[in-house]
Amino acid sequence: MAINPAASFGRTRHAGDHAAAQFRAAGRDVVVLQAGNYLNLRRLVDQTLAGAAVAALVVVGGDGMVHLGVNALAGGEVPLGIVPSGTGNDVARLLGLPLHDTPAACRLILGAMASGGRRIDAGRVTADGQSTFFVGVLSAGFDAAVNERANSWRWPRGKSRYNLAMLKELGSFRRIDYVVTADNVTWRQPALLISVANGQYIGGGMRITPDASPDDGLLDLFVVKPLSRMRFLMVFPKVFAGKHTSHAAVEIQRVRTVRLEAEGVVAYADGERIGSLPVDVHVVPNALRVLA
Repeated sequence: MAINPAASFGRTRHAGDHAAAQFRAAGRDVVVLQAGNYLNLRRLVDQTLAGAAVAALVVVGGDGMVHLGVNALAGGEVPLGIVPSGTGNDVARLLGLPLHDTPAACRLILGAMASGGRRIDAGRVTADGQSTFFVGVLSAGFDAAVNERANSWRWPRGKSRYNLAMLKELGSFRRIDYVVTADNVTWRQPALLISVANGQYIGGGMRITPDASPDDGLLDLFVVKPLSRMRFLMVFPKVFAGKHTSHAAVEIQRVRTVRLEAEGVVAYADGERIGSLPVDVHVVPNALRVLA
């Protein structure tokens, strides 16, 4: 069981200890993996998976911890369990997991271990010669710039940091001129943002691609064409309910491969920094078994 090294504050600070106790009470052998930072924890997880017979990897935290688990397990048979205790929890939300309820999450994981869980797709993104898996959404535009700004702040914590960063970014953000290649068709696309989604949610519950499915063998290419600030702010509240998709500036299409090119744009996937465009993304069907 891997525990977020930054989860030392607020109501979730003891989620890892509580989860370990739940699994031990159910008769499971638990090895708790903790490290001082994310990179060292990832190394520790990889070493543990390589050196022992593991029935499941359970991560305790938010989307960053899910990202760690996905990249440790994608392409293999060891399943991933998630005890959601982060800020965004967008992958947990996609999978219908109980949020900020450690006992319920542990009961669900134990039940899914008995039934075998389910297999889901993953996206694989290559940037600067490095490949990374993701199961939620890759963002490359306004939403990624908001992530970049929010991650540079120590305060406030929680969802309000993302919303404040969005308002701050909106004041200076300009349209991006992309070159998009999707399933071998190339075009120029002016837009505020482009995302490539295996899941539905970003930013702690914004349902940007409400019909996306993590097990259909496809990705959803999400485009928001240039809008004025006022029109953007009028559309934005609808995103949380997934009611924005009929807007004339919004386009969604199903694809298997995408290449995004643009100057000065950084991509994020599952809330984690990937690198500067260009990026190449393709779907990997049935890449991961999850305890959900």
